Amino acid sequence: MILRELLRSAAVLGVEGDLGRDIRSLAYDSRQIQPESLFFAIQGERADGHQFIKQALEKGAAGIVSERAAPSDFASTWIRVPHIRRALSEISRTFYDHPESKLKLVGITGTNGKTTTAYLIRSILEAAGMKTGLLGTIEYSIGDRTIPALHTTPESLDLAGYLAELVQAGGQAAVMEVSSHALAQGRTCGFPFQTAVFTNLTGDHLDYHKDMESYFAAKRRLFEGDGTPPPELGVINLDDPWGARLLKVEQPRQITYGIESDAQVKVKHSSLKPDGVQATLLTPEGKLDIESPLLGRANLENILAAVAATEGMGVSKESIQKGVAAVRQVPGRFERVDEGQPFTVLVDYAHTHDALRNALKTARELTRDQLIVLFGCGGDRDRTKRPLMGEAAGNLSDRVVLTSDNPRSEDPILIMNDVMVGLQKSGKSYIAEVDREAAIRKALEQAHEGDLVLLAGKGHETYQVLKDRSIPFDDREVARRILREMGFRRT
Repeated sequence: MILRELLRSAAVLGVEGDLGRDIRSLAYDSRQIQPESLFFAIQGERADGHQFIKQALEKGAAGIVSERAAPSDFASTWIRVPHIRRALSEISRTFYDHPESKLKLVGITGTNGKTTTAYLIRSILEAAGMKTGLLGTIEYSIGDRTIPALHTTPESLDLAGYLAELVQAGGQAAVMEVSSHALAQGRTCGFPFQTAVFTNLTGDHLDYHKDMESYFAAKRRLFEGDGTPPPELGVINLDDPWGARLLKVEQPRQITYGIESDAQVKVKHSSLKPDGVQATLLTPEGKLDIESPLLGRANLENILAAVAATEGMGVSKESIQKGVAAVRQVPGRFERVDEGQPFTVLVDYAHTHDALRNALKTARELTRDQLIVLFGCGGDRDRTKRPLMGEAAGNLSDRVVLTSDNPRSEDPILIMNDVMVGLQKSGKSYIAEVDREAAIRKALEQAHEGDLVLLAGKGHETYQVLKDRSIPFDDREVARRILREMGFRRT
């Protein structure tokens, strides 16, 4: 596509150089540059794209897009824009022929529950006969292709490319987890969501957003519309006090859901069992009987969100029932590890104090005897949640094993010391073991028949991030191996 045509869709402050260049690809990572690429120099949190302009030009870049003025000695094409990430979104969508306009986009935001809610909504839409893509924390599922997710919400260039691929594959809808980072940075700017879902808001990512008001303001953007009109349908958890504030955002339609509140989609009665959830829901369309193999109260709330969203989109009762029942397991979300042992082992992604509390409350409902929890806290992230997680673990479990999560650049011992403040406040005795594999072994070796062991924090992750490298590490596989070494075998 000719550069001049690409720029018609973007806000541009000035251009120096040839606008007649043919642009064959776009890139914001200099390692992805090909001949005739347009390179977006983005000032990131850890790296500055302007440092790689020379490398981009050497690899054949046809032009540079930046918020800065061109250097006085710059000899190629330079496009100056007021907001680099908005420009990236505007130009990317034009480059890929606006795939976002050919799909129904469903965006889910909130601290906890996004992933499971996304899986449920996709399953329901598929049951209704709609070919649906999924982009979220675990994976990007595009047509017949599934790839591990690099970010919960892709950069706008990648998102436009994935949506174009989905359109080419005959897709009709895309369900996306939309993170607060993505909303704050404008990664979804210009993408028109038909439906926006809010799950909840609890303390997390405050290392980035600094305070809860800023965190909420980022989430609210999904409902206000960012470079687009507001979504046609807002789906809001009325049990959450932040949800009540979202009701004030002007939208064409809103549907509320909740377990405790008098919401539009609510529970008439429910049964939470070791093999799943059974419930009768009350919705604007009447009663709806639901059966799901997913476990616990938190998943009942996720089911309510998915029902509210899809019923609001016009999906039939039968498709909703079929779609909910079809989601048997979400990777790393209360995922069972079964090697024939006489106690239950569950792996969950809970990595905030609220998520850990919810996970432990659900685990307690499924436990006949002792509840054992293993957890840690990530490095280079919000430190304020560490003692809160320790206190939650101590108050809500019978035995605690404290270990390392993804320490990143921090000393894992110092991270654990922060957590111990909360553990000691709870008064619960605990085991501290910095080596996560050794800690998992200690947790499993404590368990007896009727107990439940919850391995919390990493969920679906298959790696551990250390100071200078990432190493392969999967709680599920480590637990399976240790259980086999303990003599258990699934028959």
